Amino acid sequence: MDATLELDRVLVPVDGSEESLEAVEYAVALADRYGATVHAVYVLGEEVVRAIETDAVAREDVAQETEAFTDTVREQCADAGVDVSTAIAYGYSTRRKTTHPGSAILDTAEEVEADFLVVPREPVSGEPGAVLEKAAEYVLLYASQPVLSV
Repeated sequence: MDATLELDRVLVPVDGSEESLEAVEYAVALADRYGATVHAVYVLGEEVVRAIETDAVAREDVAQETEAFTDTVREQCADAGVDVSTAIAYGYSTRRKTTHPGSAILDTAEEVEADFLVVPREPVSGEPGAVLEKAAEYVLLYASQPVLSV
């Protein structure tokens, strides 16, 4: 029996960190190998979400920052000839206790019908903006799709 992996869409969560760019490289390689597309979801962390909700920062400013990062993701995909789509997700909510980076990633995976997930591991840098360090273990435990943690 030949157990060939078939992929249509690879989901890669990003948060603006170098580690998430490395995860994009793996997602692009998988997508290229299997003729799939990449969906990159930029996951906003607690500090940013609170700042948006309290008007300490303008939504437009956050959108510009995430757009600049996702432009880098788009360039990586274009260089490899891989189609990419992008989105932004709140990885935290002041209204729903169950919203956190891991649940935002898994919800997005279901919405876009991802076949495979590539998640960055905890960054060694400990950057305050690194949202995905809290999500990797959750995604590994609860994802219904295969997961590569890089």
